Amino acid sequence: CALPILSPWLPVRTRKGRGKVEMAAVLLFILAALQVILNGASASAAVQITPDNYVQLKDSKVVVLIDFYADWCRFSQQLRPIFEKAADELKELGQENVVLGLVDCEAHKQFCQDSPFHISKYPTLKLIRHGLVSRKEYRGRRATDALVEFVQKQLVNPVTHLSSYSELPKDIKRVVVGYFKENTSVEYETFVKVAANMGDNCPFYVLIGPERDNTVGFKEDIQMVDARYDGDVTAFPNLMQWLNKRCIPMVREITFENGEELTEEGLPFLILFYDPDQPEIKQTFQHKVEEELMDQRDTINCVTADGLKFAHPLQHLQKTRDDLPLLAIDSFRHMFVFPSLNDMHIPGKLKQFVQDLHSGKLHREFHNGPEHAGDHHGHQAPQEHHQGGGHHQGGGGGGHDGGIPDVPPDSTFKKLQPAKSRYSFAERDEL
Repeated sequence: CALPILSPWLPVRTRKGRGKVEMAAVLLFILAALQVILNGASASAAVQITPDNYVQLKDSKVVVLIDFYADWCRFSQQLRPIFEKAADELKELGQENVVLGLVDCEAHKQFCQDSPFHISKYPTLKLIRHGLVSRKEYRGRRATDALVEFVQKQLVNPVTHLSSYSELPKDIKRVVVGYFKENTSVEYETFVKVAANMGDNCPFYVLIGPERDNTVGFKEDIQMVDARYDGDVTAFPNLMQWLNKRCIPMVREITFENGEELTEEGLPFLILFYDPDQPEIKQTFQHKVEEELMDQRDTINCVTADGLKFAHPLQHLQKTRDDLPLLAIDSFRHMFVFPSLNDMHIPGKLKQFVQDLHSGKLHREFHNGPEHAGDHHGHQAPQEHHQGGGHHQGGGGGGHDGGIPDVPPDSTFKKLQPAKSRYSFAERDEL
């Protein structure tokens, strides 16, 4: 509600009443200032999001872009007016299916830190399409026009319409094809929603006609026969899950070419360093990941890395080719080595390793020793390798004696992470 504008300067008619009149003047001046603040806050189309209104907002809009901020962060302060202006421009453009929202992570720390957000730096811009949080953050220019363009792009139909099957491109991999009787059906609308969330990973095509059977097919290779989805095509979560397993492999190979792209997803790496002359361990790793970590894919990126091509990160761990295969987590602040690769075959061990990262247990155990010394599996505290700068002092270390350097060098992967020139980090004290 707007406060009435009143003049804070009242005439002083008597010495006796002067103090009261001056006090009234001060109070009215404060009320006038509050009016300016409140009117300014209410003028923006950006919505303040809390745990209480989050679900309603994300489920009622096609696109939700959220700025997770902290008032003490200067980058958050710089982005705020830009973000609010973008919200205003989108409103003026009549984009009723869009919300630009703000979350105060100082007031709602747990909400920001928990799944599905896992906010660790400010400001972080998360995209939600049709109720699902995107794996990728917005990392583009922090400018009003760039934000408006990005949001408008999310509203474009991500499905390519074909008039015949022969129009499918011949040189692409992992293709999703929808076969629908008409483009006004619930099945087609669900397909478009899925494409909006999966289109960055698989191209989506559709064939419309009365002879179609309202089904969805997936092609690993364009020359292969469709793998048909046999569930209810109108069940959005189920179709998403089915395609998620196919469009996004649970385990991916990291290379120097795609390393930056994988890092931009903002998730820690669970890395299997392998010897290229003994690649069969990759299949074992993939099997264990699919067995235990399917429900963790929004919290960790599972990758395999050629231990010879990525010899430099191994040296930072004081490991050599003789130590391969080697399993480690790189959180982009610290590295933790899985104590024994054989433990990967113990049910639940791999999943616990990932969960211990997010709970902070790996860090605590590194400093304080195992929290459960009586673990019947003989669990050892993971080795932690700090990535806080400096140079390795001494010889190569080899890694066989389990020694941990006092001042280890920066991580190779960390160099691809968000820069301190653009972000403030949630943990203001280095761990």
